[in-house]
Amino acid sequence: MNVIAVIILLAILLSFILDLVADILNLGMLRNDLPEGFEDVYDAARYRQSQEYLRVNTRFGWMTGVFDLTVTLIFWFGGGFPLVDGWMRSLGYGPVITGLFYMGFLLLFKSLLGLPFGIYSTFGIEERFGFNKTTWQTFVTDILKGVLLSILLGAPLLAAVLAFFEYAGGNAWWYCWIAVTLFTLALQFIAPTWIMPLFNKFIPLEEGDLKRAIMDYARSVQFPLTHLFVMDGSKRSGKSNAFFTGFGRNKRIALFDTLIEQHTVPELVAVLAHEIGHYKKRHIIQRMVISIVHTGVVFYLLSFFISYQGLFDAFYMSQPSVYAGLIFFGMLFSPIDFFLGLVLQMLSRKNEYEADRFAVETTGDARPLAEALKKLAANNLSNLVPHPFYAFLHYSHPPLRERIGAMQAFHRKIAGQ
Repeated sequence: MNVIAVIILLAILLSFILDLVADILNLGMLRNDLPEGFEDVYDAARYRQSQEYLRVNTRFGWMTGVFDLTVTLIFWFGGGFPLVDGWMRSLGYGPVITGLFYMGFLLLFKSLLGLPFGIYSTFGIEERFGFNKTTWQTFVTDILKGVLLSILLGAPLLAAVLAFFEYAGGNAWWYCWIAVTLFTLALQFIAPTWIMPLFNKFIPLEEGDLKRAIMDYARSVQFPLTHLFVMDGSKRSGKSNAFFTGFGRNKRIALFDTLIEQHTVPELVAVLAHEIGHYKKRHIIQRMVISIVHTGVVFYLLSFFISYQGLFDAFYMSQPSVYAGLIFFGMLFSPIDFFLGLVLQMLSRKNEYEADRFAVETTGDARPLAEALKKLAANNLSNLVPHPFYAFLHYSHPPLRERIGAMQAFHRKIAGQ
């Protein structure tokens, strides 16, 4: 085992151990007493159910994590990568087509292994706790649509990356950077109108008190809101949410139908104010720029390792190839990505606080958003008392109690209290 293999193995094991420790600490935070301030949305039975939901999902995560780790190590040290490579090379195609088959086979293999866990999560755990609304037909159709989109959109992009690194020499990394960046930007325009409607129905919000309140608020903050939709989230789950997507004339705000059913008009306006806050504070552009820079750095570093024999030796591959190099470099880069992910999580939590403050300042009150978030937590059986280490590793949003406390403090500040 060479140095690169040791680095990758240690990174995999360290990630597994950190997640396990964080989970154990998180479960250790559970108490029978309901946190103060949530008595209006949680009763004792519902709160106990939320804790059991956390326990069940955590244990299920351990099971899937151990399975994934075991399969990865057996496949790696059992010579799975060169075995599949031999199969694909025997087909007699060129390096780009061979690479597509190789990576496609590995993705299909991984997906099939994970399918039973996905089925159990949806029709076992989510069903048990009253969330699942997905039918078997919808479940299967979603998978087929996802595969079709991967073939139609993902395969050409992957083929371009493979071709650039195969034939473009030293210019390959920035050709790939440009291609992936253009693809990502294009998705921002076509996803809201072409891709997302393949999975859900988006119906314009009907006229009434809610739409008038939202449009009045949007005008008050000079936000040109023209695309406001209700999404049939109840088609798959009883959980609720809202999101902002797209750019330019294709940007839209979507409210889950379950969200509308469970919240008052002021609460829904506050939720929309938070989403508009992300736009006004340029958080969406910020994330896009970070993603583009990250992509460029990855391709630049990849250009140094794509033909390095030591990387292939770590996986028992005697014949280097661009397509295998992409996979192996991804595993080598995982420690850097892990730490970068922690930084991005911190930035995301900071942005959530800023969007909350925007909502409080522009609506003039912290209570509607705070109540909406508490209802969301209760309806989604969210954990109210995450361990700080777990939140540090996994939370893109601040823990709810800290978030509400920050909103209330900001409201008192601007109110001069």
